[in-house]
Amino acid sequence: MAGARKLELQDALALGPGWRHACHALLYAPDPGLLFGRIPLRYAVLVRPGAPPPPPSPSPSLALPCPPLPPAFPSLRPGDPGPGAPGRPRLRPPQMQMRFDGRLGFPGGLVNLQDGSLEAGLRRELSEELGEAAAHVPLERADYRSSHAAPGPRVVAHFYAKQLTLEQLLAVEKGAPRAKDHGLEVLGLVRVPLYTLRDGVGGLPAFLENSFIGAAKEQLLEALQDLELVEPGSLTAHKISLPH
Repeated sequence: MAGARKLELQDALALGPGWRHACHALLYAPDPGLLFGRIPLRYAVLVRPGAPPPPPSPSPSLALPCPPLPPAFPSLRPGDPGPGAPGRPRLRPPQMQMRFDGRLGFPGGLVNLQDGSLEAGLRRELSEELGEAAAHVPLERADYRSSHAAPGPRVVAHFYAKQLTLEQLLAVEKGAPRAKDHGLEVLGLVRVPLYTLRDGVGGLPAFLENSFIGAAKEQLLEALQDLELVEPGSLTAHKISLPH
């Protein structure tokens, strides 16, 4: 978010009536799945999608029939226990959604403090954008992560992150096409790939080349690192710039 400054929640709420407040949420859940039977998906993270990354070249089906594992599992060999097996962490995926303007962002939007709380306004926005299943997501103040104030439009963006079960997240994905705003403000959900292919580009690095709205990219990277949705050090290992 150009020119935006990060501030504490209490300072954001004290900015006065000339400021509008927007709340967005990262929803994520455990996913023990494997891409190509080898690459751990780790987490499902939902986002509002923008233009998808270009298809990999050469095709993974030809060049990567059995892609190597990312650094998270450098010693995994045939016969070793896979993710979810005893002694291995149970892994998970994340999500974003495609906005009407073709950019990636998180579900949510402008809220009115007359809703009773930021969280109540965010739950209303999630219901409108993602449908009935999202209306039951128990977002609370404990899920709050950060606030960014943009002086130009005088909007404060509040960011939340909520871990769901994979079943809850799948219900949100399934119900999203029937939501009030689907096909209007929201053009669909997309999961964030948390792996990097052997070319060093495919996966998360390519995904991050998309166009993101406001501070969404910075919020995503902070959450991936702080919530340990990716292996510690893996972002810098792949030369992914982290927010300051």
